Amino acid sequence: MSKQIVIIGAGITGLSTAHWLEKDGYSVKVIEANPEVGGSMISSKDSGYLIDFGPNSGLETSPLIKTLVEDLSLSNNFTYANKAGNKRYILKNNKLYPLPMSPKEFLSTKLFSTKAKLRLGLEPFIGKSDDGYNQTISEFVIRRLGREFLDYAINPFVAGVYAGDPDKLSVKSAFPKLYRLEELYGGLIKGTIKGARERKKSGEKSKQNAAMFSFTDGMATLPKAIHSELKENVMLNTTVTSVEKEHNIYKVSIDNNGLQSILEADIVISTVPAFITSKIFGKIEPELCDHLNKIYYPPVLVLYLGYDKSKITQPLDGFGFLIPAKEKKKFLGALWSSVIFNDRAPEDKAAFTLFIGGARSPELLEKDNDKLIQDVINEFQKIMGISGRPEFIKSKFWEKAIPQYNLGYIEHENYFKQFEESNPGIILGGNYIGGISVGDCIKSSEILFNKAKERVMKLS
Repeated sequence: MSKQIVIIGAGITGLSTAHWLEKDGYSVKVIEANPEVGGSMISSKDSGYLIDFGPNSGLETSPLIKTLVEDLSLSNNFTYANKAGNKRYILKNNKLYPLPMSPKEFLSTKLFSTKAKLRLGLEPFIGKSDDGYNQTISEFVIRRLGREFLDYAINPFVAGVYAGDPDKLSVKSAFPKLYRLEELYGGLIKGTIKGARERKKSGEKSKQNAAMFSFTDGMATLPKAIHSELKENVMLNTTVTSVEKEHNIYKVSIDNNGLQSILEADIVISTVPAFITSKIFGKIEPELCDHLNKIYYPPVLVLYLGYDKSKITQPLDGFGFLIPAKEKKKFLGALWSSVIFNDRAPEDKAAFTLFIGGARSPELLEKDNDKLIQDVINEFQKIMGISGRPEFIKSKFWEKAIPQYNLGYIEHENYFKQFEESNPGIILGGNYIGGISVGDCIKSSEILFNKAKERVMKLS
């Protein structure tokens, strides 16, 4: 318990890990380069609008989430999404179609052709791939479900989750549960049925069935609450410049507004992005930097718009819509933010969050963003049947947004495990390991917590 643990990064993974460790009696210090905690969890209030510039929500996929909320006395601030947000739309030929959520809806939908529906019926009879993990999402889906299902279901879904390109993302690394359904059960339909029994036993829920949640003051509520709990054990405005090993102690060099010093740690847990981690640990293992720097983070522009409801002709009865690449629009999709959660916009107003760029079209963000924003607004208004201009506009540019688990990522993952075995005092984490969602990060924090405990025991 007397061993010193340093956590680099005060995003949700680092803070949650610190919470579990401190709750269990360990000495923890969290170091964060920014003036505020939360990483990409940034919530802002302006003119009656509540804006989340990073994750807009989480999925309650694990009991850990509710445990964390209760530990932090946030139950009264915790809120579930409105049922009106259950419907998802897909854009096809400039028209919004609800994504079918049941067999009956699937049979009657006009989103997919009769040929595509019949093709889906063949899925249980298709065998495993001979080369499992060397498949992109596109290759996997075309083989099992057909091209049309890729174009109008998976392609937009991948853009919505990863801002990614299914032609590049690895099915095993980016969607391990999907991959596991084929490997373990022999197919997606059979695996979905049988896998539900396993999740029921573990207390976990699949992402498609898990409840969506947020907080009445936005997603930044969660990291801020953990920060309040940890207090002086979080060092803000402090950059870790390097980590070096000296005997069995790690020397963590830090810079606080020009004031340089060294912290000594028995265990160092890194939860910052891969491209930052590579700069910190280069002196320990140069090969680590090569692997970390090959993980691609595409740019994403988040555009938040507010309108008077009277100007909108599209019924606001869903979560929002996603755009397949085949539709050739300049943005990936839009969340109907004020439909999903209450109090996101003033009365009689509607709020929307749009996403631009990503791995599908990073080149768009190399040009004039002001013109791009106007072009996107025009496209969005045509889709939604909106007259006039938005009454409220805010945007945030993420130069390096979401790590892409592209084909070949398995080699990086294997190396990270090897690196930790060779350097037992260093633990690697963050959303480039174990998943990118809020729920994934919280589940990863428990893994980091258990690794740290195990290593403390070995050092004692």
